[in-house]
Amino acid sequence: MGISSEELSAKLVESETGDSPIVTQTHCHSFFQSLIIQLHWILSLGLLLLIDAVLKKLFEAASIEFPSALFGMFCIFVVLVLLDFTVPSVSLALMNFFEPGLIFIHRWLPLFYVPYLVVLPLSVKDIPPSAAIKIAFIIVGGWLATLCVTAYTALAVRKVVKTELLDVEPVEKPPPFSSIEIWAWTVVFLISFVSSLFFPTALGTRARTCFPFLLASIVLGFMVGSKFPSNVKKIVHPILFCIVSAILTAFVFGYISKSGLDPVLGYYITKSSSNPGAGDILVGFLGSVILSFAFSMFTQRKLIKRHAAEIFISVTISTIFSLYSTALVGRLVALEPSLTVSILPRCITVALALSIVSFFEGANASITAAMVLVTGLVGASFVESTLDKLRFRDPIARGIAAASSAHGLGTAALSAKEPEALPFCAIAYALNGIFGSILCSIPAVRQSLLAIIG
Repeated sequence: MGISSEELSAKLVESETGDSPIVTQTHCHSFFQSLIIQLHWILSLGLLLLIDAVLKKLFEAASIEFPSALFGMFCIFVVLVLLDFTVPSVSLALMNFFEPGLIFIHRWLPLFYVPYLVVLPLSVKDIPPSAAIKIAFIIVGGWLATLCVTAYTALAVRKVVKTELLDVEPVEKPPPFSSIEIWAWTVVFLISFVSSLFFPTALGTRARTCFPFLLASIVLGFMVGSKFPSNVKKIVHPILFCIVSAILTAFVFGYISKSGLDPVLGYYITKSSSNPGAGDILVGFLGSVILSFAFSMFTQRKLIKRHAAEIFISVTISTIFSLYSTALVGRLVALEPSLTVSILPRCITVALALSIVSFFEGANASITAAMVLVTGLVGASFVESTLDKLRFRDPIARGIAAASSAHGLGTAALSAKEPEALPFCAIAYALNGIFGSILCSIPAVRQSLLAIIG
């Protein structure tokens, strides 16, 4: 029997590669399927970043001080809700389209809050030691007090309204980091670190040349820290390991290159769009992080509607308590008024905290950003264990308390282990900042805070 040309070609392929035509086709199919998945991920994440960038430009052009990302978050949430009422299939399609980007953001969420903490040594160097001790007392004590007040308020309101707690929609946890990922970033770190020592301007500027190993130090710190046992992570949060890893890397590089620590930390965050550092890139994701909360809120919309009383009342009381207790304690410990004003919005996310202190004369925006992030770091490190010790089991109380006392970092820390708390974290995180901004924009409220501060 004769052999056709197609059969002969197939046998030649099989003899040379060891694969049958079916296996070869399977490999090709898997490759294209993987390529499509990667393109989907890039498109979904890229669109979130684009929406954030466009909103920033529009708000800057209109001279609107309100954070554009929070506005975008509520717009996306409203659009999804309206589509769900009119054409549910479209809202579902949008959720499916953005899913890869949302998974990426959720997986790397803590990293986007780390940059300002890495350069913390540059921000607090001008604060006197006595004042630093007082501020530390206010930050730690204030965080714990705000956490308790918020959680107890949420539980008290729940007892009044007697709303039954329903099961939260399950949220898939991000996959763990593989050994291949860790080794890949280790190679990037070593090659970039060594080459930057010998060729400090190989990529045009020192910041760009140091970019790969500074970014890798953060990523590796997070990956390694996330692999710690659960009981260790309750004490040493991966975010803290990230910060130590980045600062230690900067110190070693500064020592070997004889440039010193401060210049290397300066390469980490340059605040220059034409010469960005590793920290600038990570911070650039913060807007998309806030936008992503809209999808989490939409997923749990029925739950949020059902528990609106607990959410809005506890967030309102939490915000008022945080602002006025900070002002009062600042006066009691005789902290300099300008420093007390600077740390007033300690429990509000950085973007909104900076706009709040702009209402007050004499405030130091650098100290504000630093102390807000220290508050977040305290919350990220201790929020889960503290809530456990205080026996707050309710996911509503846990989510609202974590976000209201430690904003984004508290949200990232708790939601990474308890996805069911994320919807309550997200709405509390946003409402806390919005309500704080509205309050401080009222002259009578500002005057009352200043009167307490003295």
